[in-house]
Amino acid sequence: MSEAAVSVDPSPEQPTGMFDDRVDVDPFISNREVIRLIGRSLSYLALVKGLFASKLGLALVSLIPLLITPWTGKILIDQVILQLPFNDAEVPFPPYFQPFVNWVRDMPPLEIMFTLCVVFFGMLFVFGRGALGIRLEPGQDSATQSELKLSAGGSRMSGLLGGIETLVSIRLNQRLANEFRTQLFERLTHLPMKTIDDHRIGDSIYRVMYDAPDLPEVCYSVTLSPLFTVLGALIALYLMGTSYSGVAPELMWASVLALPVALVVTIPLSAFVRRVQQSSRASGTATTNAIEESMSNLHAVQSLGGMDQEKERVEKKSGESFRRFRHVVLTRIGIGFIGWLMYILLAVFVFFFVTDRIFDLTMSPGDLFVLWELVITIAGSGIAIGMFWINVQGQVAAVRRVFFFMDMETEDPKENHRNLGVVQNGVTFEGVGFSYATGTRALANINLRLDVGELVAIVGPTGAGKTSLAYLIPGYYQATEGRVLIDDQDVSETTVESLRAQVSYVFQEHLLLNESIRSNLNIANPDATEEDILNACRTTGAIEFIEELPDGLDAELGQSGDTLSVGQKQRLCIARGLVRNTKILILDEPTAALDPQTENALVRALQRAAEGRLVIVIAHRLSTIRKADRIVFLEDGEIRDVGSHDTLMANPASPYRRFVELQGGS
Repeated sequence: MSEAAVSVDPSPEQPTGMFDDRVDVDPFISNREVIRLIGRSLSYLALVKGLFASKLGLALVSLIPLLITPWTGKILIDQVILQLPFNDAEVPFPPYFQPFVNWVRDMPPLEIMFTLCVVFFGMLFVFGRGALGIRLEPGQDSATQSELKLSAGGSRMSGLLGGIETLVSIRLNQRLANEFRTQLFERLTHLPMKTIDDHRIGDSIYRVMYDAPDLPEVCYSVTLSPLFTVLGALIALYLMGTSYSGVAPELMWASVLALPVALVVTIPLSAFVRRVQQSSRASGTATTNAIEESMSNLHAVQSLGGMDQEKERVEKKSGESFRRFRHVVLTRIGIGFIGWLMYILLAVFVFFFVTDRIFDLTMSPGDLFVLWELVITIAGSGIAIGMFWINVQGQVAAVRRVFFFMDMETEDPKENHRNLGVVQNGVTFEGVGFSYATGTRALANINLRLDVGELVAIVGPTGAGKTSLAYLIPGYYQATEGRVLIDDQDVSETTVESLRAQVSYVFQEHLLLNESIRSNLNIANPDATEEDILNACRTTGAIEFIEELPDGLDAELGQSGDTLSVGQKQRLCIARGLVRNTKILILDEPTAALDPQTENALVRALQRAAEGRLVIVIAHRLSTIRKADRIVFLEDGEIRDVGSHDTLMANPASPYRRFVELQGGS
């Protein structure tokens, strides 16, 4: 994680603690940053070139009705209903439409009507009437809308081509969003341990599930949407200029002026809209965090009688989320009102202008239909272009939250990193020190060698630095001083994948998936055989309770393995570490929840496992510690004693001996 990502103070517009982000604490961005994010979003279109080209081609075809519909409507009104003769003197038809006019010019009204019906139903079948959209709308909040965008599809057409384009759109949305959310998830799984400790699970879920699906919207908003908005306006201007430039130049100018007016009105609102959207999403994330944390710790909440307090906490977060989304809705209403007002003013102008021309016989009633279509298209395009920068703010607010973690430093290999081979010798600490980002010093002056073939116990009072020392070996933490070497290769210059392939770490917390026992063991080693799994379970004593389950290894576990006792979960986690079959095995308090008989059996198994392995045990229980080949005693982040239990206890001045005596052992 970059220092900048940690050190930036929360924005004054986002009060500290209102939204409980601990990593992404400065979400507000400038217009320049918006442009950069848009460029990054567009790069994902390279993954769906074929689908995007199909969408573009179908969308271009959707403009054909704009070229035909106004003029067929004019003929219907003037030549069929009013039975006026064709007169190109005042208002000529466009050149491309003139062959059709010449074809029907000498037909009687009824025959013209029949011809228009054939054209109309043909266009209805191919293009449909209006737009076709496949959208589910059960809710309007950012999370619901973002998730629905995954399978949303739409078209400017609703006929045969509209259905085809909609299916293409759905596939395009799903491909883009799935790629984006998968990349984000992969990135989150490669974050350094320190960042994971600072980051909340609910926030990660929100970004993967609800922020990533906005990527297709960004791509459409800056490519297809403005492109077809401008093309539609240009076509309407061409038609108006071809047929009405001589009789209604005022309408052209009024329509064209809608564009700069819309831009002047809407662009200054972009920064405000962006802040509102950011706050809405951040507050939604806070709600997700609160629910996830409460449900993950429901046993503790119930045992402590904290249900009401948790309900109030979630209610407060949820209420804030709803309040922030109301700001988004009010913003949309305000901006929508501006567009609606411009439409109304322009519509009134068109109506009175054209009706005056109809009364003085400069235009026909059919011209009102044509001009209404063209002016509304031009004005709508002007407003749409003005709204473009507004609409993209909410979408960029979402993708920024994704790109924030895409840009964070991960454990991915760097250029100078080398692969670690199969460990032959062991681990060496040379003048190692470690301090947290807060400045708290955890380790200092660590000089130690741990050899393959040893069972080593790391011992010390709470806060002595035992776990911090162990975390340096698989690279969960990086030493801030000195070097950690494995077979004389610096861990900080070793690829994470090859390093973790040689080190198994069994955490003190029982980290089990809500799946079968077999799946929980196979995650450590997908290539493990049935015999490998059973041997590991026998070694840890887990086979005793597994054989009593109706489904054995295929028995499904509950949430975090809660269908098992604490001791059973601990044995299963240790078995998983053994299944991985690495040269270095680290166990954090492996016997804390075991009965004496099971503990003795496990320690004997670990002694056997140390043949050809380095086994490191962080422990407090003397019965586990005393059987280690060597004991490393830590105090205040420094090594105070190293030796076997008997050797250290024989020394009256030994810090380890004083520690044991204070614990009531001997």
